Amino acid sequence: MAKKVVASLQAAGKDYAKVIRMVKSEKSGAYTFKEDIVPTDRIQEFIAKR
Repeated sequence: MAKKVVASLQAAGKDYAKVIRMVKSEKSGAYTFKEDIVPTDRIQEFIAKR
């Protein structure tokens, strides 16, 4: 499914990427995944967020 989302965004003519990052929960210590579709020029900002 991820390939379909990214492929459809590329066809639209804009530069977007689907970004997935792991976040550790402070309560349980378990990891969760945050994913979002962001413009390619803002990928580093998204990854740097906590």
